[in-house]
Amino acid sequence: MDGHEEGLVDVDPYDDGSSPEFRWRRAPRGLATRRQLRAMGLRPGGQEPVARITCRRGQRFAYLYRVDLAKPIRPMPLAKELALDKAMAARSTCPKCRRRYHVCLPLKTVGSCLEDGTPADPATYLTPPGHALAV
Repeated sequence: MDGHEEGLVDVDPYDDGSSPEFRWRRAPRGLATRRQLRAMGLRPGGQEPVARITCRRGQRFAYLYRVDLAKPIRPMPLAKELALDKAMAARSTCPKCRRRYHVCLPLKTVGSCLEDGTPADPATYLTPPGHALAV
């Protein structure tokens, strides 16, 4: 063949071009999911996933990222932390008794801390700053 082979590429008809796929707990060392990176104090840092891990007979999957390319988690700015606290306070403060609870209240369906308006167990709510609990 007289020079026509230069532009040819060998193509595997069974390769769909996707990243490698590993079964549950079979991923090689050095790869981690987003949650695993987060537990290590890292984030993907803009890198593309290099593989997938599948579980539940292929029904669920998670992307895997290289740990050596991951970057440290950025600290949360104070303004964002205050905004998140304000949003959570709106979801966990009873509009009737003004107590803030450790859990989100069913304000859309019930409208207060309990259906009949009686407050919940005192151990489940937070004391507002500057106030003492009456025992």
